[in-house]
Amino acid sequence: MGLSDALNRLLHWRAGLRTALVALLGAVLLAGCSAAAAGLNSFQSPDGRYAFLYPTGWTRVQVSGGPQVVFHDLINSDETLSLVISQVDADDDLNQLGSAVAVGERLRRSAIAPEGSGRVATLIEAREREEAGHTFYDLEYSVHLSDRDRHELATVVVDRGRLYTLAASTNEVRWPKVKGLFDQVIRSFTLLV
Repeated sequence: MGLSDALNRLLHWRAGLRTALVALLGAVLLAGCSAAAAGLNSFQSPDGRYAFLYPTGWTRVQVSGGPQVVFHDLINSDETLSLVISQVDADDDLNQLGSAVAVGERLRRSAIAPEGSGRVATLIEAREREEAGHTFYDLEYSVHLSDRDRHELATVVVDRGRLYTLAASTNEVRWPKVKGLFDQVIRSFTLLV
């Protein structure tokens, strides 16, 4: 075998190794990306205004006179995800409605534990985040009912005269197991238009 043949074989072997390494790196990256969203399905509104992720194994249910979108877990049926869309002044942005804490407290009093509901809710945390030019408030609540305790995460955002509130709720016993998943779901809410 001449020097030329040996160099060609070495170059061919290196090219094959490089191809194998690129393929391996691609597989690792794809596995990492899919693991980040593992167990989640995508939902997009029919009008193309918004989208979010919801857990695999959950099913959409129709609710008349309530939230626009509701999903619940087939196995743990008291775990829910709901989207409420309310009208606000077209010129309002989320900051004009108040700080994250102020909006979180208003939501607690008006929707989560209104007077006379028999529920007692505590706002645990209220955070503000910016994403794709929109301000979001991420809220966490503990909710006490007469027969059980619950935990709820919500995110709120204002866009074009609409206040979107996406909330995920479970019983307190399951909360430690689903906290990370619920956080992914809530933070996945995206305005598309």
